[in-house]
Amino acid sequence: MQPGQNGQAQARPAYYAHSGTPGDCSDWQGLPEHLIETAGLAARFAEVFGLEKAASAAGLFHDLGKYDPEFQRRLTGADIRVDHSTAGAAILQQLARDGSPFDVLMAEIISYAILGHHAGLPDRRTAEPSCFEERCRRFTDSLDPAWRDEIAPDLAGLLPERMLKAIGVGNRHVAFDMSVIARFLFSCLVDADFKNTEEFYAKLENRQVDREWPALGDLLPDYLSRFDTHMAGLPRDGELNPLRRDILAHVRAGAALAPGLFTLTVPTGGGKTLASLGFALDHAKAHGLRRIIYAIPFTSIIDQTATVFRKVLGGEHILEHHSAIEEDEAAARRGQRDFPTSRDKLRLAMEDWAAPVVVTTNVQLFESLFAARTSRARKLHNIAGSIIILDEAQTLPRHLLKPAVRMLDTLARLFGCTIVLCTATQPALGKDGEDGGQGFPDGLDLEGRELAPDPRGLASRLRRARIERVGEMSNEALVAAMRPLPQALVIVNSRRHALELYRQAKEAGLDGLVHLTTRQCAAHRRGILDDARHRLKDGLACRLIATSLIEAGVDVDFPRVWRAEAGWDQITQAAGRCNREGRRPLEDSIVSVFAAPDYPPPREIKSLVEDTVRALDAHQGDIQTLEAMRSFYGEVYWRMAERLDREGIVDALKLDGRETNFAFRDVAQKFRMIESNMEAVIVPFDDKAIKAVDDLPFERIPSGLIARKLQTYIVQVPARARELLIRCGHVAFECPQQRGDQFAVLRTQNLYDPEVGLLWETPEYLALEDTIV
Repeated sequence: MQPGQNGQAQARPAYYAHSGTPGDCSDWQGLPEHLIETAGLAARFAEVFGLEKAASAAGLFHDLGKYDPEFQRRLTGADIRVDHSTAGAAILQQLARDGSPFDVLMAEIISYAILGHHAGLPDRRTAEPSCFEERCRRFTDSLDPAWRDEIAPDLAGLLPERMLKAIGVGNRHVAFDMSVIARFLFSCLVDADFKNTEEFYAKLENRQVDREWPALGDLLPDYLSRFDTHMAGLPRDGELNPLRRDILAHVRAGAALAPGLFTLTVPTGGGKTLASLGFALDHAKAHGLRRIIYAIPFTSIIDQTATVFRKVLGGEHILEHHSAIEEDEAAARRGQRDFPTSRDKLRLAMEDWAAPVVVTTNVQLFESLFAARTSRARKLHNIAGSIIILDEAQTLPRHLLKPAVRMLDTLARLFGCTIVLCTATQPALGKDGEDGGQGFPDGLDLEGRELAPDPRGLASRLRRARIERVGEMSNEALVAAMRPLPQALVIVNSRRHALELYRQAKEAGLDGLVHLTTRQCAAHRRGILDDARHRLKDGLACRLIATSLIEAGVDVDFPRVWRAEAGWDQITQAAGRCNREGRRPLEDSIVSVFAAPDYPPPREIKSLVEDTVRALDAHQGDIQTLEAMRSFYGEVYWRMAERLDREGIVDALKLDGRETNFAFRDVAQKFRMIESNMEAVIVPFDDKAIKAVDDLPFERIPSGLIARKLQTYIVQVPARARELLIRCGHVAFECPQQRGDQFAVLRTQNLYDPEVGLLWETPEYLALEDTIV
């Protein structure tokens, strides 16, 4: 109550966060209720990394601007635009001004999250009025001071001692660390805000919302029992199976080591996928870690890995996430006066990675960690306290290696993550070289953290093929080489080369031809690979022409392989598809490395070829030793130097004195693991895809749910090619009124060839294909 002019008390106006029944405020969500509940939920999300007080402050202040009477008018239907996200950031910084230097710094960091909780994390300084500095500078306080009585913020000790110790005295990457703290607080806030809003409307509309996943700790007894049963049932005869069991036992023994950074260097055929899963289960049990995240370089092997995990652990609680269809805030608010703040928000079914086991792509993982958008960043707080297995770690893009390595280091030191760099061709990311010399610039502390037994000995014992350089080979020469061999694999550097070689081989009358590239959607490729494996096993003709997507972890076993010139790591991975199971003599299992004069490799591949040649020359032509591998990576890192952070991402996250200067949006635009200007086309390839597309008109079905169903039915095409397909009516955005431009669906089905995939047959776009694998 407040005193009126006549001295009598009068009712204080009620303030609301979200509207309910129009004209009847009895079922509306009170603003203090929303702020306090969101703060509590955000704090719970941040407990695992010790920043619950900062997360609570973000929740309390995020919608403070709704204490503006103008915003309350908007809730009742007034056609006005009100910025409700700036007030909390500006006032929080004012209140923290007299605190300790760390509290002032943390108030700034929390303010990024508050400013961005609808439109995404802002940059500190730009020419745009939407930047952090301009928004706070223009802020005028028109809030009802009632908020001071209705919420009670405590802004002391926002950066606890534990986190200060983890950051470390004299850490020259403190700015990067603080930027990651801002991202994780942002994640806690947007997820808590979303879930509290969702819960309010679910109650209002008498709907059930089931977003709870079981904790990994509760599942571990069953998971470990299943894993042990599965491993006990595998074959035990021969030379290879006992070696795989020895590797597994050694790797699992390392699970007792303290959480942090590890390498797992096991050649192809050594069983590293199951060994890494066994380590993760044991390590989670030993240290109470919350989640297993398995990140894979290509969508082509996500299905394969997820299938293995489901077979071993059961499939009920495994999340498979590799969608190229993302919620886009800009698209969501296109045609609206403001970003949706009430019921519309419930349509944004953003993935939060709360499942106990997540199988995803490197693109999803790393681009989320560097994202500015709420939809991608929302999952980050669930990454804390997780075991992250980076399968085929050598595939991390070299031009982003420095920021990626910095992120891995920060996740391990500040957010309680264990990270396993899992590969046959370890990318030498340690700060110290094997010979005691200089390692990767600002590298990881990997000393004594190898999980595999005797990587050098394993490289020798598990060698299944020999590699030879054969000079130039035209398509005609490749066709002639395949002709006498009923089973052969050819790997080239572009989709165009693969398509043209396949067509020439078909015209030449070769049977058993198989074409495999990203022209095909993942669901189609899964069937192609299953058929190829059956042919190989049954001794039938199988001449497979593919791009490099087949190299990293795809389980196929060919007697002969041809590989277009590429980097050392790619050639070695290609060798892993030759005599994979060791059933043939080593001398007969040949990987022929050839130059393709009619298909010059992309510039980056060209330089890697030169690095490979230098490494080979230094090691007597034996490409498969660990020494050759380290020599190759040394060549690459020395040559690339500053281009290991070509986009200047680390330098865009800095401190100017005691003031933050984080360019979050600029970084998000630049951190692109797939560089080509590509857009998604959804192919209704089978009944499942057709049903998902048919669900698009039903507004009650969230976009995120449909996107997850369609994630294996996507083909990435050059942006200009998709524009032309749309203009000609071959592709259309389905249900644009409800879904915006999120779902571009192929309508002309005969453009999707059952043998080769999606075709757009103009010379201009085929020329773009030279750099696309």
